[in-house]
Amino acid sequence: MFKSIFLPLIGVAVFIIVVGLLSQGKLDFILKSVSPNLKTNQKVVKVNGVEINVEVAKSNEERAKGLSNRSSLDEKSGMVFIFPKDSKPVFWMKDTKIPLDIIWIFDNKIIGIEKNVQTEIDKKDDELKKYAAPSTSNYVLEVNAGFSDKYDIKVDQTISGLEQL
Repeated sequence: MFKSIFLPLIGVAVFIIVVGLLSQGKLDFILKSVSPNLKTNQKVVKVNGVEINVEVAKSNEERAKGLSNRSSLDEKSGMVFIFPKDSKPVFWMKDTKIPLDIIWIFDNKIIGIEKNVQTEIDKKDDELKKYAAPSTSNYVLEVNAGFSDKYDIKVDQTISGLEQL
């Protein structure tokens, strides 16, 4: 009788504790062991049949930092920057050590691609080249330079998964 009543309760309690610890980031090693290439703050978006593991930059601080000071980026990885719908963001390569493709998105549609944007280390802010969205853009996806050509990513294609970000 004891086992039949308390065993399910113990299972529920363990489940609640694990979920609570995961939500606080205390058991990240479990998520990494299941999917070692996916960081716990990453999501997946898909374009032209290609899944891309993306980190998400929503806050001003996250967007300002972006991919700066990184020495590499996994092949099918990137960063999605989220902006208000009425934005026309401008990017630069300040402290960015890896060349990138910048993909401009409005809602779920690619509206522009800046290919093979090169690093600009040791330049003053006023010397850095600026890359502006071609029109209103609420998402920007940065991936390794050459990614767009390698995976045949083009203007007018749709990106899925942005709604989960």
